[in-house]
Amino acid sequence: MDELDRNILALLGADARMSVATLARRLKVARSTVQARLERLESTGVIAGYTLKLGEAARQGRLRASVLLTIEPRAQAGILTRLKSISEVEKVFTTSGRFDLLLQIAAPNTQVLDQVLDQIGALTGVNSSESLIHLSTRIDRAI
Repeated sequence: MDELDRNILALLGADARMSVATLARRLKVARSTVQARLERLESTGVIAGYTLKLGEAARQGRLRASVLLTIEPRAQAGILTRLKSISEVEKVFTTSGRFDLLLQIAAPNTQVLDQVLDQIGALTGVNSSESLIHLSTRIDRAI
C-alpha cells in the first residue's frame, strides 16, 4: 500500500458512500486510477466490504459490555462454538496476557445482560470472567 491507497482508505473511512468521481477529484487523480486502486484493494482483501457505522442515536437503548474470559487450555474451540449461539455476543477476540478471550456484547437492558453474563460464566471450560459495562464513548476512530 502506498500513500494514495492510504488516502483512499481514509476518505472512505470517513464516508463509505463517496463516489469514485468524488474520490478522484479530492485526491487529484484520474477516476480510472481510483477505480483500479479500489479493485486491487478489494481483490487483495484490504477492503473487505463497505458498511454502515451506527451513531450514538441508533445505539441508544443498547447496553454494551466487554467481557474478559480466562478459559481452560484447549477449551477455546468448544467455547467459541457455544458463544456463536448467543446472539448478544457481537465480537470475540483472542488476547495476550492474563485473559484468553475478550468478548464484546450488547443487550437491550440490564436483565438480559445479566442473563447473558450468567450464561457465559456457566460455559464448560470458562474458569473466570470479568465484565466491564460501557458507559459513554469518548473517542471512536474505528473505520
